[in-house]
Amino acid sequence: MSQVSITRCTSYEIQEVYRAVKESIDLLGGMDRFVSMGERILLKPNLLAGKPPETAVTTHPEVVRVLIRLVKEAGGVPVVGDSPGLGAAMKVADKCGVGPVCREEGVELVDLKTLVVAENPGGRTFKRLEVAKEALDCDGIINIPKLKTHAQMFLTLGVKNLFGCVPGKLKPQWHLSAGVESSHFAAMLLDLYAFLHPRLTVMDGVVGMEGNGPGAGDPRKIGLVFAGADAVALDTVAATVLGAHPHDLPLLKAAAIRGLNTDINGIEVLGEEISNVKVHGFKFAPLVSLNFADRLPHFLDRRLRRALTSRPSVERAKCTLCNICVQVCPAEVMTKTERIGIDYDRCIRCYCCQEMCPEGAIAPVDGWLKRLIPGF
Repeated sequence: MSQVSITRCTSYEIQEVYRAVKESIDLLGGMDRFVSMGERILLKPNLLAGKPPETAVTTHPEVVRVLIRLVKEAGGVPVVGDSPGLGAAMKVADKCGVGPVCREEGVELVDLKTLVVAENPGGRTFKRLEVAKEALDCDGIINIPKLKTHAQMFLTLGVKNLFGCVPGKLKPQWHLSAGVESSHFAAMLLDLYAFLHPRLTVMDGVVGMEGNGPGAGDPRKIGLVFAGADAVALDTVAATVLGAHPHDLPLLKAAAIRGLNTDINGIEVLGEEISNVKVHGFKFAPLVSLNFADRLPHFLDRRLRRALTSRPSVERAKCTLCNICVQVCPAEVMTKTERIGIDYDRCIRCYCCQEMCPEGAIAPVDGWLKRLIPGF
């Protein structure tokens, strides 16, 4: 039976974070269970964008600091790395506070940018994976996600965080390959997770993000640290704590189809009981089903499908015409003139534009007819 620990953490003061993170790992058997003497261990935080820690866009630097120290105490050699969707990891890490922590703790910070094509014979969707050589060169991975909402995947937790092991410039190709079906993208992420097989996931849920995540939502104090060797089980527990059904998440729905453990009753929860730490009134991503079009017959008229389908929308008052959304669009359907234009007939609804917009000017909206239909 998979084990997931939940510990309370009231602030990002170093003593409090150290206590909570260490306790969460000790409940699972201690760091010695996951790290052996001399092993090079990749610590993989969420470094989505160069935003300060208080925005809750990235894994908090003090959580990274504590895991650096715990790996060292176990005799391992920690290395911190990620591959942001836009910009160099070094610059992003400096802006979000992880870079200074790495320098203070004397550990290497690496940009996961060197492409390696790896055979993945056990994959359900991908038989070959394009991943970062820097990640494969390590003996093991400790995954350090941030608890956040996500426009396409509903929540971004443990499994989704490993997408950062795909070099940044390749991420749009993955989205384009997945097309409009969030279920297909979820299957890709599960193949990546199984291939990388992180030894441990420790999730920063001290202050999470609700609303228009993962880059422009609102910080929400949750006061929890989650840990587990099984990231699918961890995601299941975290979703339940937030008040969601696991199958609201395309990722966990796809995991259940594969026979992975998404049954909350089949997971041993250590530390705090779920009933004692339930989060009330958590604001999820604006839409529960981002791809209502997946459920529509393909013979429907194009205009009717558009009226029933969610789409990214640009709020002109917030938009600064920085052109980042145009640059990151995998389908190349966005244009910049005196405003940002989107060709919705070719848009794949991956919401990369929404995820990377530094101004929070892009959000998912329902098609006009979908807004009139309750329950979708």
